[in-house]
Amino acid sequence: MDKLLSLLFVILIGLSPLSCKSKANSSNTPEKIKVGAEAMQEYLPLLKGKRVGLIINHTSTIGKTHLLDTLLSSDVNVTAIFAPEHGFRGDADAGAHIDNSKDAKTGISIVSLYGKNKKPTAEQIKGIDIFVFDIQDVGVRFYTYISTLHYIIEAASENNKPLIVLDRPNPNGHYVAGPVLEKEFKSFVGMNPIPVVYGLTMGELAEMINGESWANKTECDLTVIKCENYDHTSAYELPIKPSPNLPNAQSIYLYPSICFFEPTQISVGRGTDNQFQVIGGPDKNLGNYHFIPTDKPGAHNPVNKGIDCYGLDLRKVDAFANGFDLKLLFDFYNNFEKKSSFFTNEKFFNLLTGNSWILKDLKAGKSAEEVQGKWQEDLKAFKTLRKKYLLYTDFE
Repeated sequence: MDKLLSLLFVILIGLSPLSCKSKANSSNTPEKIKVGAEAMQEYLPLLKGKRVGLIINHTSTIGKTHLLDTLLSSDVNVTAIFAPEHGFRGDADAGAHIDNSKDAKTGISIVSLYGKNKKPTAEQIKGIDIFVFDIQDVGVRFYTYISTLHYIIEAASENNKPLIVLDRPNPNGHYVAGPVLEKEFKSFVGMNPIPVVYGLTMGELAEMINGESWANKTECDLTVIKCENYDHTSAYELPIKPSPNLPNAQSIYLYPSICFFEPTQISVGRGTDNQFQVIGGPDKNLGNYHFIPTDKPGAHNPVNKGIDCYGLDLRKVDAFANGFDLKLLFDFYNNFEKKSSFFTNEKFFNLLTGNSWILKDLKAGKSAEEVQGKWQEDLKAFKTLRKKYLLYTDFE
C-alpha cells in the first residue's frame, strides 16, 4: 500500500501527458486583469433609459463594490435580480432549495434560477428591456453557473431581449480536457456538448451557445464586454470564492477531477477547511491522510459526517499544471474494499461524466489511461469548434 501511495504521489506532482503550462512558468500572466464590469464606458450607454434585469451573485463586483450598487449609483433602472445556484449571497449549500425574495438593501425582487424555476418565465421578465449577466465561473462543465447562462440565452432569444455578458477570466481557461457531453446525458450539470474543462470564458461560451444555436434556433442579441489584459495563458486567482466549497485557487484547479467523487462514498473535503483539496473514505486502504467531516457553513450533513476518513492530502500538488485526470478516481475505486458500494448514485455519476461508458470501463477493470484515450477524437473536434469563438489569445 505504501508503495502504491508513493507512486501516486509521484504521478500527482509530476506533469501528466494531459498537463498544461505550469503557473510558475506562465510568463504571460499580466499584472492587472480588468474584468468586463470595469469597462463601464462600454455598457452604460446600452442601459440608458432601459429596465434592466441582472443575473448576478456575490461574485459580481467591481473592486470591492457590488455591481448592483455601482449601477444604481449610476442611475441605471434595475428592476429585477436573477440568482443562480448558491443564491444571491453565494452562501447556500450545493443543491439547496432557494426561494424568491427581495434584496434587503434595495428592495429589488430576487428571482431564484435554481430548483424548479431554472429559466426566467415570460411573466418574470415582462418588465425588463435588457439582461446583464455578470457571474464568475470556474471553467468546468458541471459547475451550474454556465447552465444558468444557457437558460438566460434561451429566455433572451424567446422573448426578444438583448443580453450583455460582462466577461470574467476563467481560472481553468489554460487548457481543454475530458470527455465531451453526449446529448442523452444533458442535464443541469451538463447542458451543452462540451468537455469537462472547455477553456472558454463566460463571454466566449455565450458566443458558442448562441452561435451554435444550442439554446434556441434563433440567436439572441448578444453583446460581450471583454476583459482587459487577459489571455488563455493567464494564471488568474479569484478575488472572491465562487461558492462555499471552492475556497481557493487550489480547490478550483482540483475541482474538475475531484468532483467525480461526489456520487461515491469518498469525501471531497466538504465539512472540513480543505474542501476539494483532500479526499478520503471509510477504508484504511485509501491512504494515510486522515480527517473527519463535520457540519460547517455551506456543508450541512456532508458525506461521511463524523466518520474517520482515510485518503490523500492534495494541498501541495501542482494542480494548475497537472490539469484534469481520472487517475485518482480509478485508484480509489480499485483500492476500495467493497467495490459494490463505492458508488452511491451511478445515474448522477453518468451525468457528471456525460456518458455511461466511463462507469462501465471502470468496473470492467480498464485503466484511466485507456479510458482517457477514448475521448481524444471528440476533444479534437471540440478544440476546432472552440477556435471560432475565442475572444482572447489562446494557450496554443
